Amino acid sequence: MKQKRTIGRVDKISLPELGLVNVQAKIDTGAYTSAIHCSKIHLEKEDNADFLVYTISGKRLGEGMKARKFRTSDFKLKKIRSSNGQVQERYIIKTKVKIFNKIYNTEFSLSDRSHMKNPILLGRKLLSGRFVVDVAEENLSFQYNQKS
Repeated sequence: MKQKRTIGRVDKISLPELGLVNVQAKIDTGAYTSAIHCSKIHLEKEDNADFLVYTISGKRLGEGMKARKFRTSDFKLKKIRSSNGQVQERYIIKTKVKIFNKIYNTEFSLSDRSHMKNPILLGRKLLSGRFVVDVAEENLSFQYNQKS
């Protein structure tokens, strides 16, 4: 059986394809899908194809980070139940996340998390089979990465 790593209630993670390094993420076993703070989320049509356009910005997403606009044709729309019980349709993107110096392919829903403490939330779909959550700990991956 594969050994699971212990992760704390929050950690600093990186999303290399999005240019995000050491961003604070909440580990949330109550959420199925991971989420990332985005704004200006909309669709653009070009040559009969749909492209999802979104902006990642904010001081909490990285030191000195300027707003960055992204555009992708690899996305889906999914119904997600938010923490307050409301069902919302959200766009889902695929990207890579770096935790404990290991890269994982995962999905993130795009949502306005400006009113939340952490700009990124890591859900069960990413955590399951890989990590055990110890709520007394925090930044275990970040500390591990600093030593490596």
